[in-house]
Amino acid sequence: MRTARTAATLMAVVALAAGCSSSGGKTSEDRADGSTGGRSAGTPRLKIAMVTHSGEGDTFWDIVQSGAKQAAAKDNVQFLYSNDKEAKGQAELVQSAIDKKVDGIVVTLAKPEAMKAVLAKAKDAGIPVVTINSGGEFSQRFGALTHIGQDESVAGEAVGSELNQRGRKKALCVIHEQGNVSLEQRCAGVKKTFKGTVENLNVDGTDAPSSQSSVEAKLQAAKDIDAVVALGAPVAAVAVKAKQDAGSEAEVDTFDLNAAVVKSLKAKDVGFAVDQQPYLQGYLAVDELWLYRTNANVIGGGKPVLTGPAIVTEKDVPKLETYTARGTR
Repeated sequence: MRTARTAATLMAVVALAAGCSSSGGKTSEDRADGSTGGRSAGTPRLKIAMVTHSGEGDTFWDIVQSGAKQAAAKDNVQFLYSNDKEAKGQAELVQSAIDKKVDGIVVTLAKPEAMKAVLAKAKDAGIPVVTINSGGEFSQRFGALTHIGQDESVAGEAVGSELNQRGRKKALCVIHEQGNVSLEQRCAGVKKTFKGTVENLNVDGTDAPSSQSSVEAKLQAAKDIDAVVALGAPVAAVAVKAKQDAGSEAEVDTFDLNAAVVKSLKAKDVGFAVDQQPYLQGYLAVDELWLYRTNANVIGGGKPVLTGPAIVTEKDVPKLETYTARGTR
């Protein structure tokens, strides 16, 4: 894998987690299959809620939850997950977590302004917050301990550079959720480094047939599009079908990784993918709140902890197939 940015802070976090058995009461070790062996930390039972902006059918969040659940099993944590693609609904779910007097909240900031007031309430209630995945630049000002994820602008820039190396000239950047600041940053990053032209296309990511029709129509109307940049794995699958039906020669590339994307890389239906390690985002978020509650630790010194981006291609398929099959990559 060619990593677009070195996450030295992340390595320090991994080292810290590895040493918890001797300093924080964490006794279990990860097994090769991702299980915990049935043991958990000898610390008081905690309740941690994760509230995301996920829409229906987005497998990315299954991987995030997989990481969070493993950390919860090790840390003696009751893990509560909820999601709403609408900003108002997500804010209400955070309020519900506050009302339940949880010990920590993990939240995404896809539409940050809608979350500002309710996160202030969490702070007033003495509930620590960790943000993941989106809206990292708002994390600290909204009172979160830290943000865990990738720098979306940098990730977009990495895609633009990769498209240059592949000789592409015109790219279609498919935004599957309007108003999501992270998705907009990705396309803006592509435009910043790509020497060709970039056109954004907004689709409804929760409606696959409609999204496919929109991408197909654009490819039929603009035959010179030679790259389609999907901003999520489910959209990549839609884009591949749209390309085939449109008779287009465009290369489909995507942000995010799952088992389906790895298969598409292997079949060369997708040129490359940007991996931000969602499993790690869920795992570290729960672990951070456990560490904070039991030992007053703040990973990264309050600075963002980077989990990506990394560019993966068909050359990386052999090592990734096992991990994606078990839902950890």
